[in-house]
Amino acid sequence: MLKVTKEKIAQVLHNYQKKKISNGNFKRSAVLIPIFCKEGEYHILFTKRSERVNFHKGQFCFPGGNRESRDSNLLETALREAKEEIGLEAKDVDIMGELDDCATLGSGYIISPFVAFIPYPYHFKMDNKEVEYIFCVPLSTLMDESNFRQDYYPAGDKAVPSQAYKYEGKIIWGATARIVRQFIELLCPVSKYRI
Repeated sequence: MLKVTKEKIAQVLHNYQKKKISNGNFKRSAVLIPIFCKEGEYHILFTKRSERVNFHKGQFCFPGGNRESRDSNLLETALREAKEEIGLEAKDVDIMGELDDCATLGSGYIISPFVAFIPYPYHFKMDNKEVEYIFCVPLSTLMDESNFRQDYYPAGDKAVPSQAYKYEGKIIWGATARIVRQFIELLCPVSKYRI
């Protein structure tokens, strides 16, 4: 059985032309999608946001945040935020490519996602004001359709439909699930291979 490699993921992303969203009423932000190899299997790193942040309290997400005036571009935003939130140094990040911009209607952000490989093991240093904890999900689990669902999740004072992934009692939903879904769909042609 063939195995998906870092090179294959890089090739898929290199050949992909991201779709951009332009809306002056939305704030720009960026996230890093950190992938690493552990015991011969690829994993994606997520964080659980603390209850002390302004938006998306307690939700599962990727390291990232608002673009600041000192950021020369959105990749710099993603790298800066990853360093601030989990202590991931930019020199340790190997950027593979970008996924489509993703809008969050409730909080008014346009998120630019950057897929990256990082070393493992890694000595993370969490900012406990922003991040409650770090966890990882095997890529093969995310590619398993039995872990994907469409359901309703709380957004302010109402429930909204959203894509979601379930893993060990955690529900990854909203913009993060939409970003994961796009990444998985890009890998679909190779999904018959063991990840």
